[in-house]
Amino acid sequence: MWQSLPELGTGIVYAILIAAAYTFAVALAAGRGRPRLLQAARLGAYSTSALVLFAVLLLSYAFVSHDFRIRYVAHYSDRRMSTAYLLTSLWGGQDGSLLWWSLLLSGYTAACVAWLKGRYRELQPYVIATLMVIIGFFAVLMLFAANPFETSIAGARPDGEGLNPLLQNYWMIIHPPCLYMGFVGCSVPFAFCVAALVTRRLDNEWVIAVRKWMLFAFLFLSIGNVLGMMWAYEELGWGGYWAWDPVENAACLPWFTASAYVHSTMIQERRPMLRVWNVFLICLTFFLTIFGTFLTRAGIITSVHSFAQSSIGTYFVYFMGLILGTSLGLMVWRLPELKSKGQIEAAASREAMFVANNWALLGGMTFILVSTMYPKISELWGESATVGPPHFNRWMGPIGLVIFALMGMAPLFGWRKTSGESIKKAFRAPLIAMAATVVLHLAIGGWLGYPFFVPRDAFYPGAVGVLLQKVGSCLPGITIALCGFNVAVIVQEFVRGVRARRAASSKRGEEESAFVALYRLIEKNRRRYGGYIVHLGIVSMFVGFTGTAWNIDRETAMVPGQSTRIGEYDLKYEGSRRCPGNPKCSPEEQADIEKTMIFADIQVTRAGKPLGYVHPAKFIYHASPDGPTTEVAMKRSLHEDLYTVVGQIDPQSKRATFQFHVNPLVSWIWIGLLILITGTVTSLFPELSLGEVGAWSYVRGAAGVAAGTAFALWMAMAPGMAYTHERPEASLRRPASSTIRSAKQLPTAGLGAAGFVGLALGSVVSFGRRRRVDAKSQRD
Repeated sequence: MWQSLPELGTGIVYAILIAAAYTFAVALAAGRGRPRLLQAARLGAYSTSALVLFAVLLLSYAFVSHDFRIRYVAHYSDRRMSTAYLLTSLWGGQDGSLLWWSLLLSGYTAACVAWLKGRYRELQPYVIATLMVIIGFFAVLMLFAANPFETSIAGARPDGEGLNPLLQNYWMIIHPPCLYMGFVGCSVPFAFCVAALVTRRLDNEWVIAVRKWMLFAFLFLSIGNVLGMMWAYEELGWGGYWAWDPVENAACLPWFTASAYVHSTMIQERRPMLRVWNVFLICLTFFLTIFGTFLTRAGIITSVHSFAQSSIGTYFVYFMGLILGTSLGLMVWRLPELKSKGQIEAAASREAMFVANNWALLGGMTFILVSTMYPKISELWGESATVGPPHFNRWMGPIGLVIFALMGMAPLFGWRKTSGESIKKAFRAPLIAMAATVVLHLAIGGWLGYPFFVPRDAFYPGAVGVLLQKVGSCLPGITIALCGFNVAVIVQEFVRGVRARRAASSKRGEEESAFVALYRLIEKNRRRYGGYIVHLGIVSMFVGFTGTAWNIDRETAMVPGQSTRIGEYDLKYEGSRRCPGNPKCSPEEQADIEKTMIFADIQVTRAGKPLGYVHPAKFIYHASPDGPTTEVAMKRSLHEDLYTVVGQIDPQSKRATFQFHVNPLVSWIWIGLLILITGTVTSLFPELSLGEVGAWSYVRGAAGVAAGTAFALWMAMAPGMAYTHERPEASLRRPASSTIRSAKQLPTAGLGAAGFVGLALGSVVSFGRRRRVDAKSQRD
């Protein structure tokens, strides 16, 4: 068994399940009156995480060594793929993505256990137990429904089928891991919530503990969703970045509830309120991450992102039932302790604005959830309904503006109660900025190509349809006006803080410049002002979203030498070329053996000024010749993107069909993501303090470096031909007298050396820690 990588991998997955079950049992025992077992539970969590890491490394090795005995490796890779895409194949299919999910979850688990150390000792056992249940669930999935190490019945193939060409894109290398980081990150807050409910420690202790964990998950949910938009924008070739696809919708659902929790938790930390609501939000956020995964993998919906239909959905249904039953049962059980001891004192308060914002976020989430599932729900009464992008765009526009407006209004109110005079003073500058934005937009918006009003057709009959039509026609102008309002609010908050700080320093006789005061202001209150920076990123994104109202689309067919015009751009089609083979192809294109590329060369001119060429293309991958991919070509700017797509090209006449799009302000979405990351990292950045570093800290660091180096050397010395099959054409070219080096055994000697080094260093560190603990106990 140990000489066969597939069997070894399956054995490791069994070991993961056993280790998770053992750690779960020990953690429960530690929580039920045997605290000495807590250390065993912590070590069990580390061991389980290490086993998951080992399984991922084994599967990675199978990919880079082309071990096509493994069905998953044969289905999602081939010999032509680069190493980067071979590693990307880890999460390119269902089986590997579940293992990748488990790896991220084990990473979170190890980080959480290491962070806890001596903190929250009453919560620790149940936090670990909950995380082990989740890891165990994914181990069960891999063993009985989607084993990534399962071998092919027909034996090893000479070559694999290759990764889906749509997934061979840079953004798909980083989009799924980032989105999974957000999804999996919600497990830690959920584990703390369950622990708090079980132990009845329902004060602010657990809320403070999960604050940064949830903020970290929110960060990666944001990054993951926007990277998915980038992938769709560059790879799918339909001219947009968000099509309200069911899987896209499922990915954004936890973002709404996580955003709501990040805001509502501030109320509970200040006042004993919203305890039930915050518990509900955390449980709902975790449930939505599992539901989104179920929606993608169960095959119950049609989506370019979804996996094939399989029996895996049944397992998810049972697990979602367990989550709902456990969460609701614990909430009902602890409802007396969860009841709020305070209440909102006035509608004109920050608490009231946060609650309104929470309800708006949950309203948007509920609308997306119901609309996404409605085609499936309608089958219950025999109907066949479809819900397309126009439906979402008509309704989510007004809902999004309500959320956007509340985001700007909340900071203008004080806690508990705000006087009328304070409200007038706080709203004065933002309202003036909003009015100035409206006037400026009406005056020059049309000249710039961004009119305030964009007429829309009625989508529904009756009064509701007329109302949505009128509101929809005004949405671009209203959104830009609210952008001006929100920016003014953020600037006002920073200006007030800087002024107050400079006044305080002046009283102490210490003059501070504006920049120094701003830096120290953010440093002393990172959470608050980091949040304002996040709001600024959201404003930038809304500017980009609004640009869709002014899109220009055109479809045409041209022969070489013909020109067309779209917006301010003149486009001249100069012909097509096939690479490799055409002398106009670049050296990289000539050397590409994975695919055949057909480019259309288009000269771009704007207002008589040449802007160069764009080269939209069709890629025909040899591994999947029946599914050519569309490769878009763009000219980007902060003002707008020129987006070009080539359809069919006649090989004789060179006549080609094209889609051209002018997409205004799209770049502001990507800029908004960078600003959001800056703000979230600012809020997450820990308070730094100086302290002495002990000698054992250096030893532990050296142990980690040495163990990692030993494993890297083992991988590097491993034979790269393990379990490979020679190509038929290679055997024909090889002389009869030549031989091929056999590589059918894993480098167990190297593995043993790496294990010996790790165990030796671990023993030294453990011995040192024991001596230090004994010496401390003797002094006490």
